[in-house]
Amino acid sequence: MTHMILSQTVKDGLLAAVREAGKTEIMPRFRNLPEGSIESKAHADDLVTIADKRSELLIAERAAKLLPSALIIGEEAVADDPALLGKMADADVSVVIDPIDGTSAFVSGLATFGVLLAVRVNGQTEYGLLYDPIMDDWVVAERGQGTQFVNAAGKSRQLRVPAVKPMDQMQGYVPLYLFPKDQQPIIAQAYPKFKRITTLRCSCHEYRMMATGHSDFTLNPMSKPWDHMAGILALEECGGRVESHDGLPYDPTDPKGPLWAFAFEDRATQDKIKASFLG
Repeated sequence: MTHMILSQTVKDGLLAAVREAGKTEIMPRFRNLPEGSIESKAHADDLVTIADKRSELLIAERAAKLLPSALIIGEEAVADDPALLGKMADADVSVVIDPIDGTSAFVSGLATFGVLLAVRVNGQTEYGLLYDPIMDDWVVAERGQGTQFVNAAGKSRQLRVPAVKPMDQMQGYVPLYLFPKDQQPIIAQAYPKFKRITTLRCSCHEYRMMATGHSDFTLNPMSKPWDHMAGILALEECGGRVESHDGLPYDPTDPKGPLWAFAFEDRATQDKIKASFLG
């Protein structure tokens, strides 16, 4: 299938919308959330704030103007209307937004949060943006065009994942607490085989760390499209690989976990790592 190239006007407009949301809706409320502006969704740890909602509204409105025929899917909109997510399979163009990825860190005053945006066209993710409001910089990927890191001044550099390391020198991100209790001891027994296993609790920064060569893999039981679509494209375009534990490619219309992401190309080492955690 040939892929659609988004116009520069659309790409510039999406980036401008995300940066504006960071400047006007997110950063003024960082470590400054008004009383009563934090809510829980599915469970007590699943937080949403006024900054999430207003950021998503701003980005969604701008995206709808830039791509009038697109289905706009925001994390908070899906929380209000779960049926929205099911429409992506039939949509020619979808814009998927995570207005604040890492809301728990944002609420706690930690800088480990970001904004994720992906555009899917005719069944493929064509554009992915991973934005850091703190530093006003971003990782951006386009299908067939590679992945770039761009700073606040607009200076960019092409990203390419490094060669594979020995396993005992690798760093991985594994949110153990998200796995079923009976699986946690099985997963944890693999930790000593690696240099460091931790979690940032923020897919945006975990994918950025892999794309920029500072981490080697992730294992995540959660595979929601707004958490992964932009990061998967960024990682794949700079030489990495993402797949479900059973080896199937990621499908945002039917996401399955656990989900593996690798910041290197060597398939034999990828299989060895998978086997060391879950067999």
